[in-house]
Amino acid sequence: MIIVHHLNNSRSQRVLWLLEELEMPYEVKHYERDAATMLAPAALREVHPLGKSPVLTDDGLVLIETGAIMEYLVGRYGQGRLIPPADSPERLLYTQWMHYAEGSVMPPLLLKLVFDRLETAPAPFFVRPVMRSIAKRAKSSFVRPQIDLHLSFLESELKNRKWFAGDEFTAADVQLSFPLEAAALRAGLNKKHHPSLMAFLKRIHARPAYRRALEKGGAYDFAS
Repeated sequence: MIIVHHLNNSRSQRVLWLLEELEMPYEVKHYERDAATMLAPAALREVHPLGKSPVLTDDGLVLIETGAIMEYLVGRYGQGRLIPPADSPERLLYTQWMHYAEGSVMPPLLLKLVFDRLETAPAPFFVRPVMRSIAKRAKSSFVRPQIDLHLSFLESELKNRKWFAGDEFTAADVQLSFPLEAAALRAGLNKKHHPSLMAFLKRIHARPAYRRALEKGGAYDFAS
């Protein structure tokens, strides 16, 4: 039996969505972030030593990392669905996007989150101005330009096609959903500058499987 160890407002929402697209039976085990630290609870370490989400268990297998989980599910249960044919140009695009989502576009988004929190974190009065100055400079000189670079690149990629790996919806679109939803929520992704990306988000949010995954997963601020 497939079990998704699901943390609220996290990357694991994509795993629920993929399973709904594959119409696979599964169980969700819910975990809640600490309200103060926003970290995952210690209970997740009982499933995997890193205590991170998502974690998928399936008949004794314990698997982490969203991309690896998606490749496993599509490979074992997909029966050719949600992945382009082998040796096709679309397959190369698919593989690229599956790695790009976490390897390239997520790091600057995470850096923005860290520096946003650093900028507003409590600190002794004599340290606070220096800390906030460092955070602002890091965001303006590196983080913001990197985010803008990636959003412009992604926008250009969707100008001439409906989905990231071609004309058909694939697991790569599921994989890219989280960074794009995060960018729309807190990193400046908007309809004025990124109409193709916003149209992509509108399409995925309307998918019945996406809606079902929201019902299974619970609160998910990034879908707003």
